[in-house]
Amino acid sequence: MSTAESNTRYSADDLLAMPDGHHFELVDGQLVEKPMGWEASYVATRIAAFISQFLAANNLGWCVAEGSYQCFADDPHQIRKPDVSFLSWQRMPEERPPAGHCTIAPDLAVEVISPTNTFSEIDRKVHEYLGVGVRVVWVVNPPSQTIHIYRPGESNVRLLHADDVLTGGDVLPGFECPVHELFATPAPQSRQT
Repeated sequence: MSTAESNTRYSADDLLAMPDGHHFELVDGQLVEKPMGWEASYVATRIAAFISQFLAANNLGWCVAEGSYQCFADDPHQIRKPDVSFLSWQRMPEERPPAGHCTIAPDLAVEVISPTNTFSEIDRKVHEYLGVGVRVVWVVNPPSQTIHIYRPGESNVRLLHADDVLTGGDVLPGFECPVHELFATPAPQSRQT
Protein backbone atom coordinates (compact mmCIF):
# COMPACT_ATOMS: atom_id res chain seq x y z
CA MET A 1 0.00 0.00 0.00
CA SER A 2 1.43 3.37 -0.88
CA THR A 3 0.43 6.83 0.17
CA ALA A 4 0.27 9.60 -2.38
CA GLU A 5 2.19 12.17 -0.32
CA SER A 6 1.07 15.73 -0.84
CA ASN A 7 0.21 18.85 1.07
CA THR A 8 -3.35 18.51 -0.15
CA ARG A 9 -5.84 17.06 2.30
CA TYR A 10 -8.61 15.23 0.51
CA SER A 11 -12.17 14.84 1.70
CA ALA A 12 -14.57 11.94 1.44
CA ASP A 13 -16.41 13.83 -1.32
CA ASP A 14 -13.14 14.37 -3.20
CA LEU A 15 -12.57 10.61 -3.21
CA LEU A 16 -16.03 9.98 -4.68
CA ALA A 17 -15.45 12.60 -7.41
CA MET A 18 -12.11 11.14 -8.57
CA PRO A 19 -12.32 8.98 -11.70
CA ASP A 20 -9.87 6.50 -10.13
CA GLY A 21 -11.03 6.99 -6.54
CA HIS A 22 -12.03 3.34 -6.26
CA HIS A 23 -8.31 2.50 -6.15
CA PHE A 24 -7.75 4.48 -2.93
CA GLU A 25 -8.61 4.71 0.72
CA LEU A 26 -8.42 8.01 2.56
CA VAL A 27 -6.25 8.07 5.69
CA ASP A 28 -5.33 11.24 7.59
CA GLY A 29 -6.57 13.23 4.59
CA GLN A 30 -4.12 11.48 2.25
CA LEU A 31 -4.85 9.14 -0.62
CA VAL A 32 -3.63 5.63 0.12
CA GLU A 33 -3.47 3.30 -2.84
CA LYS A 34 -5.08 -0.06 -2.25
CA PRO A 35 -3.33 -2.39 -4.70
CA MET A 36 -4.31 -6.04 -4.61
CA GLY A 37 -2.34 -8.90 -6.01
CA TRP A 38 -4.16 -11.29 -8.29
CA GLU A 39 -4.15 -14.10 -5.71
CA ALA A 40 -5.52 -11.84 -2.97
CA SER A 41 -8.22 -10.57 -5.33
CA TYR A 42 -9.17 -14.13 -6.25
CA VAL A 43 -9.44 -15.16 -2.58
CA ALA A 44 -11.49 -12.04 -1.74
CA THR A 45 -13.84 -12.89 -4.60
CA ARG A 46 -14.27 -16.43 -3.28
CA ILE A 47 -15.00 -15.15 0.23
CA ALA A 48 -17.56 -12.68 -1.11
CA ALA A 49 -19.15 -15.45 -3.19
CA PHE A 50 -19.46 -17.84 -0.23
CA ILE A 51 -20.95 -15.12 1.99
CA SER A 52 -23.27 -13.89 -0.78
CA GLN A 53 -24.51 -17.43 -1.45
CA PHE A 54 -25.19 -17.86 2.27
CA LEU A 55 -27.00 -14.51 2.42
CA ALA A 56 -29.14 -15.38 -0.60
CA ALA A 57 -30.42 -18.41 1.29
CA ASN A 58 -30.74 -16.68 4.68
CA ASN A 59 -31.56 -13.03 3.89
CA LEU A 60 -29.45 -11.49 6.68
CA GLY A 61 -28.07 -8.38 5.04
CA TRP A 62 -25.54 -6.95 2.60
CA CYS A 63 -22.22 -8.34 1.37
CA VAL A 64 -19.94 -6.07 -0.66
CA ALA A 65 -16.44 -6.21 -2.07
CA GLU A 66 -14.34 -3.09 -1.46
CA GLY A 67 -17.31 -1.06 -0.23
CA SER A 68 -16.22 2.31 1.14
CA TYR A 69 -16.94 3.15 4.78
CA GLN A 70 -17.00 6.64 6.25
CA CYS A 71 -17.74 5.55 9.83
CA PHE A 72 -14.80 6.96 11.80
CA ALA A 73 -16.06 9.57 14.27
CA ASP A 74 -12.59 10.93 15.04
CA ASP A 75 -11.96 11.65 11.33
CA PRO A 76 -15.04 12.11 9.13
CA HIS A 77 -12.84 12.20 6.04
CA GLN A 78 -11.25 8.81 6.68
CA ILE A 79 -12.43 6.15 4.25
CA ARG A 80 -11.61 2.46 4.56
CA LYS A 81 -12.47 -0.22 2.03
CA PRO A 82 -12.35 -3.74 3.45
CA ASP A 83 -11.77 -6.31 0.74
CA VAL A 84 -15.10 -7.89 1.73
CA SER A 85 -17.66 -6.75 4.29
CA PHE A 86 -21.04 -7.74 5.66
CA LEU A 87 -23.65 -5.39 7.09
CA SER A 88 -26.79 -6.83 8.66
CA TRP A 89 -30.35 -5.71 7.99
CA GLN A 90 -30.61 -4.68 11.66
CA ARG A 91 -27.80 -2.15 11.17
CA MET A 92 -28.81 -0.97 7.68
CA PRO A 93 -32.39 -1.87 6.77
CA GLU A 94 -32.59 0.29 3.61
CA GLU A 95 -33.71 -1.42 0.45
CA ARG A 96 -31.03 0.33 -1.59
CA PRO A 97 -27.33 0.68 -0.81
CA PRO A 98 -25.93 4.17 -0.14
CA ALA A 99 -25.01 6.07 -3.29
CA GLY A 100 -21.76 7.27 -1.71
CA HIS A 101 -19.78 6.00 1.25
CA CYS A 102 -21.55 3.93 3.90
CA THR A 103 -21.61 5.76 7.24
CA ILE A 104 -22.44 2.64 9.27
CA ALA A 105 -19.60 0.34 10.33
CA PRO A 106 -19.91 -3.18 8.93
CA ASP A 107 -20.58 -6.15 11.19
CA LEU A 108 -17.76 -8.08 9.48
CA ALA A 109 -14.66 -6.69 7.76
CA VAL A 110 -12.35 -8.96 5.78
CA GLU A 111 -8.83 -7.97 4.78
CA VAL A 112 -6.97 -10.29 2.42
CA ILE A 113 -3.23 -9.81 2.64
CA SER A 114 -1.48 -8.81 -0.59
CA PRO A 115 2.27 -8.84 -1.22
CA THR A 116 2.40 -5.05 -0.73
CA ASN A 117 0.72 -5.06 2.71
CA THR A 118 2.76 -4.49 5.84
CA PHE A 119 1.99 -5.83 9.30
CA SER A 120 1.64 -2.31 10.69
CA GLU A 121 -0.97 -1.22 8.15
CA ILE A 122 -3.06 -4.37 8.61
CA ASP A 123 -2.77 -4.01 12.40
CA ARG A 124 -3.88 -0.37 12.17
CA LYS A 125 -6.90 -1.33 10.05
CA VAL A 126 -7.93 -4.08 12.47
CA HIS A 127 -7.81 -1.66 15.41
CA GLU A 128 -9.68 1.02 13.47
CA TYR A 129 -12.42 -1.44 12.50
CA LEU A 130 -12.82 -2.77 16.04
CA GLY A 131 -12.76 0.79 17.40
CA VAL A 132 -15.86 1.78 15.39
CA GLY A 133 -17.96 -1.24 16.29
CA VAL A 134 -17.05 -3.88 13.72
CA ARG A 135 -18.02 -7.11 15.47
CA VAL A 136 -15.45 -9.36 13.83
CA VAL A 137 -12.46 -8.90 11.52
CA TRP A 138 -11.00 -11.69 9.42
CA VAL A 139 -7.42 -11.21 8.21
CA VAL A 140 -6.87 -13.75 5.47
CA ASN A 141 -3.36 -14.80 4.43
CA PRO A 142 -3.35 -16.65 1.07
CA PRO A 143 0.30 -17.86 1.13
CA SER A 144 -0.11 -19.59 4.51
CA GLN A 145 -3.81 -20.39 3.97
CA THR A 146 -4.63 -19.04 7.42
CA ILE A 147 -7.23 -16.69 8.86
CA HIS A 148 -6.75 -14.55 11.96
CA ILE A 149 -10.05 -13.69 13.66
CA TYR A 150 -10.26 -10.53 15.78
CA ARG A 151 -13.15 -9.52 18.02
CA PRO A 152 -13.53 -6.40 20.16
CA GLY A 153 -12.54 -6.86 23.78
CA GLU A 154 -10.78 -10.17 23.14
CA SER A 155 -7.01 -10.18 23.55
CA ASN A 156 -6.63 -13.66 22.08
CA VAL A 157 -6.68 -13.79 18.31
CA ARG A 158 -8.13 -16.98 16.91
CA LEU A 159 -6.03 -18.60 14.18
CA LEU A 160 -7.58 -20.96 11.64
CA HIS A 161 -5.61 -23.21 9.31
CA ALA A 162 -6.58 -24.88 6.02
CA ASP A 163 -8.03 -27.95 7.76
CA ASP A 164 -10.28 -25.86 10.06
CA VAL A 165 -13.83 -24.64 9.44
CA LEU A 166 -14.58 -20.93 9.34
CA THR A 167 -17.90 -20.08 10.99
CA GLY A 168 -19.90 -16.89 11.09
CA GLY A 169 -20.47 -17.08 14.85
CA ASP A 170 -23.06 -14.60 16.10
CA VAL A 171 -22.40 -12.25 13.15
CA LEU A 172 -23.38 -14.70 10.39
CA PRO A 173 -25.19 -17.43 12.35
CA GLY A 174 -25.17 -20.71 10.50
CA PHE A 175 -22.39 -19.77 8.05
CA GLU A 176 -19.72 -22.46 7.74
CA CYS A 177 -16.97 -22.93 5.19
CA PRO A 178 -13.90 -25.17 5.25
CA VAL A 179 -10.93 -22.79 5.23
CA HIS A 180 -9.21 -24.66 2.40
CA GLU A 181 -12.23 -23.94 0.16
CA LEU A 182 -11.49 -20.21 0.32
CA PHE A 183 -8.09 -20.83 -1.28
CA ALA A 184 -9.07 -23.61 -3.71
CA THR A 185 -8.14 -22.96 -7.30
CA PRO A 186 -10.02 -24.40 -10.24
CA ALA A 187 -8.40 -27.32 -12.03
CA PRO A 188 -7.80 -26.60 -15.70
CA GLN A 189 -10.07 -28.52 -18.00
CA SER A 190 -8.28 -31.13 -20.00
CA ARG A 191 -8.23 -30.65 -23.72
CA GLN A 192 -10.54 -32.79 -25.74
CA THR A 193 -8.85 -34.71 -28.51
